[in-house]
Amino acid sequence: MSIQEFKPVKEGKVREIYENGDTLIMVATDRISCFDVVLGNQVSKKGTVLTQMSRFWFDMTKDILPNHMISVDMKDMPEFFHGTVCGIRLPEGLKEADKLPEPIYTPSTKAEIGDHDENISFEQSVDYLETRFPGKGREYAEKLRDYTLALYKKCAAYALEKGIIIADTKFEFGLDEKGNIVLADEMMTPDSSRFWPAENYEPGHGQPSFDKQFARDWLKANPGNNWILPEDVVQKTIEKYHQAYELLTGTSIR
Repeated sequence: MSIQEFKPVKEGKVREIYENGDTLIMVATDRISCFDVVLGNQVSKKGTVLTQMSRFWFDMTKDILPNHMISVDMKDMPEFFHGTVCGIRLPEGLKEADKLPEPIYTPSTKAEIGDHDENISFEQSVDYLETRFPGKGREYAEKLRDYTLALYKKCAAYALEKGIIIADTKFEFGLDEKGNIVLADEMMTPDSSRFWPAENYEPGHGQPSFDKQFARDWLKANPGNNWILPEDVVQKTIEKYHQAYELLTGTSIR
């Protein structure tokens, strides 16, 4: 039976979820989104790269917590900000792309397609979770913060050994049938992270990257694009994804 015979029960910007009896199948498509808009292009084999890269990270971090379900976004963003972010005061004098003294945890709510996720403070995340899980809000919020930082630190240290700076990333979490937190959706992919080459890292300006920042930059530089990338940009984008995968895993899926 092929996936085309199933009907998706939920569609995201680049993922689809299908019912399969008492289980669910989540498919990473070849769609690409930038600025919360699904572009008119398909990026060939992008879904394969995202799925295999997520699997690689899931295997590496299963000692921290189990996976795989879906929902609240939790971001870990050791990149450039002015002043404060999610209620956290940042050091003075930061330049663009400066590394923070320690990774910071920046929770957000999950928006519908076309809307932007909303950054919230840690205390707001406690309230947000408490309304949905009475009596468990602070416990879940603290666990999500601790899991997020532990996951990021382990994966970022590994990636740096392979020549990649993970400048920021996001995780999604859910609950299993027993109420235990599990890691969800994708993990540490070029769609959910910014990957910078470590070799020529230099704070003070934008960095080259192994992720879809290449596509974002083209869209910003070419207004009136109707959310369609030229073919050469599509090809360069998927090449960036493959380069990141090969550097991190030591294998190829071309």
